[in-house]
Amino acid sequence: MREDDISGSVPPRIKIRGILETVMRTSDRKINPILKKQIIFSFAQTLIDFKEPDKVEVFFKDFFNDSELETFAKRLAVAYWLKKGRSYSNIKENIKVSSATIATIQALMDKEGFKLAMNQMEAEEWANVWAKKIRKFVRK
Repeated sequence: MREDDISGSVPPRIKIRGILETVMRTSDRKINPILKKQIIFSFAQTLIDFKEPDKVEVFFKDFFNDSELETFAKRLAVAYWLKKGRSYSNIKENIKVSSATIATIQALMDKEGFKLAMNQMEAEEWANVWAKKIRKFVRK
């Protein structure tokens, strides 16, 4: 077996918060760029096909280990809080990330994907605010 080939090997396990988790190992070998694009598209399409957030959450909890899921969720939370104008110290204290992590995410905020995510989150927030106001008005 080649050194960079991980097929057939047993993934390492680490203990996080008292839970033994399997750590995803990746190969140093590069996948064909066309295949990579298809795989990523397939993953994205799978997420889109879920119609309810609770089903996506079930999938995420089964698909990612706890630390992977927390890492991705924290990245999005840091970006959202930066967009809302929260300070580094507030983000560090509440989300439990380093200044370096916040700075890295701050540097990515101008990328198209982050902008799309932030616009989506703000639209959802706006819709929730107005739905609450409408429900309040209708009850009167």
